[in-house]
Amino acid sequence: MSLSLFYLLSRWLHFAALMTLTGGAIYTTLLAPARFRPHLARRLHRLLVAASLLALATAIMLLVAQTGLMADGWRDIGDSAIWQAVLQTRFGQAWQWQLLAALLGVVALSARGQLRQWLLLLSGAGQLVGLAFVGHATMLDGTAGWLQRLNHSVHLLSAAFWAGGLLPVVILMRDMARFPAGYDAIRTLMRFSRYGHLAVALVIISGTIDAFILLPGWPPAFGRYSQLLLLKALLVAVMCGVALFNRYWLVPRFQPDGERARHLFILTTLAELLLAALVIALVSVFATLEPA
Repeated sequence: MSLSLFYLLSRWLHFAALMTLTGGAIYTTLLAPARFRPHLARRLHRLLVAASLLALATAIMLLVAQTGLMADGWRDIGDSAIWQAVLQTRFGQAWQWQLLAALLGVVALSARGQLRQWLLLLSGAGQLVGLAFVGHATMLDGTAGWLQRLNHSVHLLSAAFWAGGLLPVVILMRDMARFPAGYDAIRTLMRFSRYGHLAVALVIISGTIDAFILLPGWPPAFGRYSQLLLLKALLVAVMCGVALFNRYWLVPRFQPDGERARHLFILTTLAELLLAALVIALVSVFATLEPA
């Protein structure tokens, strides 16, 4: 496998792991009613464990890939001098904190109860914010640079709430019909829906601000970066359409046509999840391109 492909794959998996970890932990700490949180934590346990371990593994993989890309490829990865040089760069210094935050997520798995859930949320959110200190998000310096990183952090955290919350939605929809705690599952889903509106709005607003900051001159030259950015925007628009269809067409039909409407809701949510995976793949490609 080429080093560039390894980097893209690692970045895609890293984004996916962080959004899954953060989105799932938001449910078990903030969205679910207090009495329902232990049950939901058990239901999401395997998902959060896998996301935590994958986040740490891919953080290490990305550091390895970045080291090779800054040198002459795979053959230089074993050179300690190159590692020391990379760790002294802006990326290297920021990524050391990323690794510590990822390690916190793995250590949190040995904790119990709500402490574990809060540590997992802190780990996931911390790593997402850390991504605002590497790559294109560091193009500006001074006050403008901090505002850019703040905007990018909002973009990533909002996207994690939205996209990272989709798989728990599917799990909760299945729980509604099979567990006595179905009422609490419904309350959790309604909270996700309520705050999801805000998350989607923040994703769109912060993403638009990011585009204006990164693209030199308007209208842009419409190079490869701009083309992929437009494709990303179209996929996000389709995701918004699916979310609106679910909330305002299917949800009101849960009572008169319950089983059929719930089944269709699960299918459309899985489609929305697939679209989110494609968006994350595009974001991974962005990191290798110059904004144009």
